[in-house]
Amino acid sequence: MDPQAKSPVSFLAHVARLPRKGMPVTIEADPRQRAALAREHGLAEVKAWRAELLVEPWKRGGVKVSGRVTADIVQECVITLDPLQSRIDEAVEGLFLPEDSKLDRLGFQGPGEIMVAAEGPDSPEIFSGDSIDVGALAEEFFALAIDPYPRKKGAQITPAGPAEDETEADGPLQRKLKALRDKL
Repeated sequence: MDPQAKSPVSFLAHVARLPRKGMPVTIEADPRQRAALAREHGLAEVKAWRAELLVEPWKRGGVKVSGRVTADIVQECVITLDPLQSRIDEAVEGLFLPEDSKLDRLGFQGPGEIMVAAEGPDSPEIFSGDSIDVGALAEEFFALAIDPYPRKKGAQITPAGPAEDETEADGPLQRKLKALRDKL
């Protein structure tokens, strides 16, 4: 996804003065947004898309976004091209620090080693201003949950074999190689 492009489900959450218990945010995609999501992610259709998030204060001036994104989508089987319906239900989690945060300056900018666990939490993202696009964050988790190779149950690729009148030792490639050898 192009970081400069605006998400079809963009929703700016103002985070300048968050309540201590957090601010719930629900985003329900309308038909136009669902069509844009389908185009953006190469889907036949997005029948439903919903994000239920909690935006809450985190550490010194930071913001934590957590919740779930659910969707009903239709994809094409990579083998038969038949439509396949599937349900996405994915956890959403993101940490954000303001660009002038002391925590950011002490983190990746400082000297020393930083240990990163592949399965561990992501490092916080930096934001400027007083809002965060929580819709775009939910769309990122939605995109990661889409099966890149959907396959209809029982669909198989059948390897093409030699024609009935050809054996493997006498296939078209073998005949061409034999003809080249004969010319030498």
